Amino acid sequence: MKIDLCAFADEAADDLGGQIAALKRNNICKIELRSLSGTNVKDFSNETAEEAEAEFAASGISVWSIGSPIGKSDINGDFGEVTVQLNRVLELCEIFKCDKIRAFSFFTCEHAKARPEVLRRLKELVARAADKGVTLYHENEKDIFGDTAGRVQTLLTEVRGLKSVFDPANYVQVGESAENMVRVRKYADYYHIKDALRSGELVPAGEGDGDIPALIAELDRNVTLTLEPHLAVFSGYAAIDNHEMKNKYTFSSRAEAFDTAVNALKKLLTSSGFAEDKGCFIK
Repeated sequence: MKIDLCAFADEAADDLGGQIAALKRNNICKIELRSLSGTNVKDFSNETAEEAEAEFAASGISVWSIGSPIGKSDINGDFGEVTVQLNRVLELCEIFKCDKIRAFSFFTCEHAKARPEVLRRLKELVARAADKGVTLYHENEKDIFGDTAGRVQTLLTEVRGLKSVFDPANYVQVGESAENMVRVRKYADYYHIKDALRSGELVPAGEGDGDIPALIAELDRNVTLTLEPHLAVFSGYAAIDNHEMKNKYTFSSRAEAFDTAVNALKKLLTSSGFAEDKGCFIK
């Protein structure tokens, strides 16, 4: 069995060179691309994207997924703007030779009322992406429709073609039970490695209530784990999350925080019987 490591490298550095350096010193060959130099991926020009893709390729790094903010908007907002945003990200997928987009299921506090519109929108977005050979992967997130295990299962049942990325810390932070987290994570197609305490504090993998050691222990297929640790505030955080980031530890730099997160995950993988080999982990 093989596990590939991936990361949101904008947590280590803003600029392209800094992100590539962070990935290379940690022997990570995949990136979930979210931003460069403070610009969100959805706003990249073709020139920026083409230059970045060339640099990634020269460094032996591939874009595993576009870490887009699609669906991270109010359910009562203009859906036309969302479709325009998706169309642009699909164009970027061609440049980055990528067939995955991370997406969300719209902010709402009236889940029952919003359910029909959430499903309608996601069905259309999934279909538009599929026409271009791209798959949408829903991430559970605070304050969106799909914030709990039950509602995520609703989405995966009702929206044909929608896939799932499991974020344990986000479940912890909305008060999801450990039992429900175990139940839903088996439906995930890949995983965001972020851990948190029930207090809301973000911690390295294995130190929180996200049950990441058990997640790793139950893996029975080749899979990608994407580091999204949030161990330090990074540029652009406010643009993707309107909550205060609570961290248990402080670090001298974002690079140190990122490296600490990588080392914590690698330690868990080694403890579970995996051996690092050419940028991945093998059992």
